[in-house]
Amino acid sequence: MKEINLSDWKRKDHYAFFSQFEEPFFGVTLKIDCTQAYDFAKEQEQSFFLLYLYRALKAANSIEEFRYRIVDKKVVLFDTVTASATINRPDGTFGFSYMDYHEDEKVFQEKASEEMDAVRNSTGLVPAVSGENVIHCSAAPWLDFTALSHARSFTFPDSSPKISFGKWTEENGVKTMPVSIHAHHGLMDGYHIGLFIEAFQHLMNTIKN
Repeated sequence: MKEINLSDWKRKDHYAFFSQFEEPFFGVTLKIDCTQAYDFAKEQEQSFFLLYLYRALKAANSIEEFRYRIVDKKVVLFDTVTASATINRPDGTFGFSYMDYHEDEKVFQEKASEEMDAVRNSTGLVPAVSGENVIHCSAAPWLDFTALSHARSFTFPDSSPKISFGKWTEENGVKTMPVSIHAHHGLMDGYHIGLFIEAFQHLMNTIKN
């Protein structure tokens, strides 16, 4: 982690402007092609959720703006960002998880599966111990949503991006899935979300390589 020198940071004016807002987050919702990824997961009897979560984290880590955070009113750049994901339980509730990002996909899936099992066997709603270098992730596999908003406390100094994944649907042999991305506008713009989607889609399309 390193602190950004705001005086010569190219986003200093954007950061100063949007940081004054009660709601500095903006968001977009779009669909990605998940045909290859979903079919591969089913062929290999893998978790589709962990397969796309790993690729979303890999894409986010490749883009500097997704690794910016505001800590103690200072902008910092983390070396790596991880996932704080909501995990659904059999009783219809959910719990928070914390999943470290590992470049090795097999290691990530093994560690993440253990975390998912622990959350599913727990009760209550206790936020995971994570820190600022997380991306808040959630899955709503029952909803083919076209827009999404988040519950937020404006008094809490939150700067972590939020990525939500919806229900996959199929038309003419092509499977698509809605993805919603919300981020602090002082730290990134729509251009950077576009870079993330491009990287994420590439990783979903080259699943067997």
